[in-house]
Order: sequence, then C-alpha cells, then structure tokens
Amino acid sequence: MGKKMKTHKGSAKRFKRTGSGRIRRYKAFKGHLTGKKSPKRVRNLRQSTLVSKSDQKRIDSMIP
Repeated sequence: MGKKMKTHKGSAKRFKRTGSGRIRRYKAFKGHLTGKKSPKRVRNLRQSTLVSKSDQKRIDSMIP
C-alpha cells in the first residue's frame, strides 16, 4: 500500500484551485512601498491571476 501524499501547507495558503482545475495565485510587490508605484499599478496588483503552465505541474504536486 502506498503512502498518502502530504499537502505542502505553505503552498496551500498561497494557491487555490479554480472550478476548471487551473491554479489561481495572487500578485507580488503589493505589501509595502506602494507610494512610489502608480495607482494603476497598485490596482492591478490587487487582482489574482492564473499560474503559468510550466509552474502548474510543480504546484499540482504540492496541493493534491
């Protein structure tokens, strides 16, 4: 009998799976020092985006 795969907890907090099975992530560079970034840039950093195909394989194994 094989062992169950463990979830990588750091990844589980950062990524969520969409209904179609893709992986959603949130953008970096929004934590602080936002005064020097343009309002448009800070607004766009709020939105989530999908993980690229090349990274999706790695993250899939971390969040079964």
